[in-house]
Amino acid sequence: QVQLVESGGGLVQAGDSLRLSCAASARTFSNLAMGWFRQGPGKEREFVARISRGIGITNYADSVKGRFTISRDNAKNTVYLQMNSLKPEDTALYYCAADRDSIGLPSLVVHTTTYEYWGQGTQVTVSS
Repeated sequence: QVQLVESGGGLVQAGDSLRLSCAASARTFSNLAMGWFRQGPGKEREFVARISRGIGITNYADSVKGRFTISRDNAKNTVYLQMNSLKPEDTALYYCAADRDSIGLPSLVVHTTTYEYWGQGTQVTVSS
């Protein structure tokens, strides 16, 4: 069983930055691929970023490339999402997710069903 707790959300203005954190309770955290998803008002939950186990290969949604950076600290059992140049369209509830299988195919990492464990989310609101 893996427990995930997100933090770091808040209300910011367009152009500002935030760093989200996801703390994991898992004995095998280093073996988990970790992802961030978000769900805005009236929208489906969508993929944001993923970092693999091992060497830490990353994947990003096109909408956040160049602005967001995912990273992990295995010693702290924590994954981060650094969000820069925030836009109003980034407003959403951001979820941390864990993938214990860690296949990492680009066609699969964007789907919620690839991930077995989820946090409860942290709200990010960006005003114009």
